[in-house]
Amino acid sequence: MPAVDISEHVCIHYEEVNPAGSPPVLLLHGLGSAGADWAFQFEALSGAGFRVLAPDLRGFGRSSAPPKVTVKAMADDMAIFLRKLNAYPAHVVGISMGGTVALQLALDHPELVSKLVLVNTFARMKFTSPGEIVYLFTRLFLASLLGPEKQAEMVAGRVFPHPGQENLRNNLRQRILHTNPCSYRSALQSLREFDVSHRLRELSMPVLVVTGAEDTTVPPRLQEEMAKAIPGARQVVVEGSGHGVIADNPEAFNRILLEFLTGA
Repeated sequence: MPAVDISEHVCIHYEEVNPAGSPPVLLLHGLGSAGADWAFQFEALSGAGFRVLAPDLRGFGRSSAPPKVTVKAMADDMAIFLRKLNAYPAHVVGISMGGTVALQLALDHPELVSKLVLVNTFARMKFTSPGEIVYLFTRLFLASLLGPEKQAEMVAGRVFPHPGQENLRNNLRQRILHTNPCSYRSALQSLREFDVSHRLRELSMPVLVVTGAEDTTVPPRLQEEMAKAIPGARQVVVEGSGHGVIADNPEAFNRILLEFLTGA
């Protein structure tokens, strides 16, 4: 797995498929995940001729775990990453936490982003229903006090709730268990405070919002509000899929993604 030094304290490890391909596609993973979890997309994207880059964001996977892991810091890392690898402008695809990083990157470094795909993510974590609020504070409580085991069990069960998703559930559980606990808590706190809703109209590149109809982690209504606030953005709802749409329905997701990336 190659790596690139972003700063004195941060080294980013990444997956790369079809290095000679063009243009580059940057895939940004969710909280507790890693670049390799985009594996269901690697063949589809490389087969379409793209150069595929899937980094482990700071604090996750094999990348460095500095004391502070924030959306802003991860986005700035990715700007340096793309420049160091001469991989810009890139199509940027982010799911959940990776979607917030993609948003921050596109807003702060628009010259690096040609198309933007936001998957089951948000511009502001504005939860209103009792169930949503309970879930958020339960995650914060478990991450802070009860350790990674309880956190991993709850999150994996919510992302992949169906009986036939046992392998996906176990893989996510193990991934979270191997995440640096301090990085996880720092990133979760940053996500709770994340708010770029007032800047969405600054986005000028083509934007696609992909929503799993059964997403119980990021409510679809938040994703719809975000899509409506982005000039010219298009939203596609994937029926029968949840928060882990890139893995629970990769065929549908890949078709939607390639149609957008290869279209005019």
